[in-house]
Amino acid sequence: MTAISETSAQMALRDPDVRVMLRVRADEPGAFAELVGQYQHRLVAVMHHLIGDATEAEDLAQEAFLRVYRARKKYRPRSKFSTWLFTIANNLARNSLRSRQRKPVTPFVSSESGSMGPHEQMVKDNRSGPMQKVQRKELADLIQEALAALNERQRVAVVLNKFEDMNYAEIAEVMGLTTKGVKSLLSRARMNLRAALAGYVYMDGAPAPEEESERPV
Repeated sequence: MTAISETSAQMALRDPDVRVMLRVRADEPGAFAELVGQYQHRLVAVMHHLIGDATEAEDLAQEAFLRVYRARKKYRPRSKFSTWLFTIANNLARNSLRSRQRKPVTPFVSSESGSMGPHEQMVKDNRSGPMQKVQRKELADLIQEALAALNERQRVAVVLNKFEDMNYAEIAEVMGLTTKGVKSLLSRARMNLRAALAGYVYMDGAPAPEEESERPV
């Protein structure tokens, strides 16, 4: 067995999405649709946060999936599938931002099914009365505005951390940075968000010391 196939087998054991992508590589019927169904909403939402335009976010998400499909025969898993996918997405978002003037970020609109946009996940309130729902929506809009005010790299790091639960190493791979660079980036982003949201939301709970954990808080 070659080193590449050993890596593929090891990654497939650890990551179910790698197993699905390997089925896509083998042209198994229905495998690509399964992958798209798993990631489409997440990818569109992340793209929306990164580029600030809902319609373009959908277009870029479709382009990311198209690139995944076109590259399927050359796919060799060396990291989690989500890390590979969001690396493609981040590159597309960066290219899009560089090709046009930055547009204002508009609030993420929840789907008709009532599911929350990713930034609303940061609003930790289980109350469900009408007034509480209005307050959560207002707070979600404030969070969206605070994210939009971050610089591009800080916003990418926060979105991947908070909404995709990526650790330092995964974010570093997506963004082409060192782990130390990601820690510094997230630290500055947290300070900016806390300042913007002071009095509205408590961002982080009780974080573990960084030397004891490699997962950002």
